[in-house]
Amino acid sequence: MRVVILFGTEMGTSETAAGCVADELTAAHDVSVHDMTDFDVDDLDAADFHIVVCSTYGDGDLPTGAEPFFDALDARAPDLSGLRFAVFGLGDSVYGDTFNRGGEIAAEKLTARGAIQVGEHARHDASTEVRVRDMAREWARSLPILEFASA
Repeated sequence: MRVVILFGTEMGTSETAAGCVADELTAAHDVSVHDMTDFDVDDLDAADFHIVVCSTYGDGDLPTGAEPFFDALDARAPDLSGLRFAVFGLGDSVYGDTFNRGGEIAAEKLTARGAIQVGEHARHDASTEVRVRDMAREWARSLPILEFASA
């Protein structure tokens, strides 16, 4: 199955996490990794499994690199019925209520267009000792991608 990993990052940590997710999935799937700044909303394909790796910026906002993608999603309002996706969010719990809000916004915007979120919504916390690389790899191994290969 084709897996499309989209990352939105401010300082590069989401890109690192996306690479780790890709490393875990490449042996069993056709995997491509894209910066959201370089990915066109029109290229979202319900036949592919999508993984969004997204950090949180400022006061619970999407990272600057993800904004144009989600602005285009809102403006074009495509029907994403049948598209399945998973989210790996990044944030820092010192920000309280806005912790990991970037990944949550991404999920909300995709589901609002009819897409279906599957698997555990990962929420990495930069304030813990857990390395983002380790969590991303472990999370990728837990994804139920094969369940949707024929859906």
